[in-house]
Amino acid sequence: MKSRQVTIIDIAKALNISKSTVSRALTNHPNINPETKKAVLELAQEMDYQRNMLSISLVTNKTNTIGIIVPELVNSYFSRVIIGSQEAAYRAGYNVIICQSNENYDQEISNVNIMLSSRVDGVLVSMTKETRNFDHLKRFEKKGIPIVFFNRVCDEMIVPKVIVDDFEGAFKLTEHLIEIGKRRIAHLAGPDNLIISRKRKEGYLAALKKHQIDIDEELIIPYDLNLDKVKIYVNHLINLPNKPDAIFAINDPTAIEVIQILKSKKIRIPTDIAVAGFSNDNYSAFIDPPLTTVAQPVEEIGKVATELLIDQINRDVKDWKAITKMLDTQLVIRNSTQ
Repeated sequence: MKSRQVTIIDIAKALNISKSTVSRALTNHPNINPETKKAVLELAQEMDYQRNMLSISLVTNKTNTIGIIVPELVNSYFSRVIIGSQEAAYRAGYNVIICQSNENYDQEISNVNIMLSSRVDGVLVSMTKETRNFDHLKRFEKKGIPIVFFNRVCDEMIVPKVIVDDFEGAFKLTEHLIEIGKRRIAHLAGPDNLIISRKRKEGYLAALKKHQIDIDEELIIPYDLNLDKVKIYVNHLINLPNKPDAIFAINDPTAIEVIQILKSKKIRIPTDIAVAGFSNDNYSAFIDPPLTTVAQPVEEIGKVATELLIDQINRDVKDWKAITKMLDTQLVIRNSTQ
């Protein structure tokens, strides 16, 4: 037989009192007899009563719940952002609902619908690699639900954003490769619709320009972040008449895949080809050789984004502030480049 949730009606019947009296006792209403309140709370605990937050939200217009929509969870980056976000949310008395879009635009639209039907008070979003239309995300604003972007942000929407200095991080990393003697530096770039991809590419190009190294478009390969395709691009690069002596990948998962492919072909890292990534994912220090990368304050990103979101929730819509927080990165040099 299927069990059901205990309701205030069950408690009221058991104690032979009204539903409104039970409700007042559960919400700590001042006009309630202390003995009655004690009896209600004790029975509620005994019966494992759970408050119906949806019903409460219909009255208060607040659920004390925020949503987080991320493109994927396989990459440790987004898992660590969520850790930082949850810590900040729980400290402020908020629960968290998490949805993964699986790098799929249609799934992201579905996740938006889930958040709206769950009546979240606000939402954090990092977009999929496929997202080029933002009408579904603009629905939050239209309904008076604040939204904060992080990592993969939307410039079309004037809302709070939390990012890192992707340009400076890529610049410092490329300059490091130049300083160790590399001149043919390839770049496996991300999709051009993502701002992080464009900024990291701009940083790479700026470092080449500063050191008067000619830009070879043949060494710049945009790809859709599908790791299954990395082998194709690496094979193309190492079969060039004048092959690269370094590869800077858009992120660490791509860089780690590059290392595995080069090792399988007996190419020495970093002597023949140096490899570098971006993000300082959990596995970056344990791959052989350990990966040079750009560290981001990932959990801090989640914390700051959540604090901005809760600040928006506590404001009237007319007082919302579109603050952009840019956090610093740090170059982490490991054996994949020296």
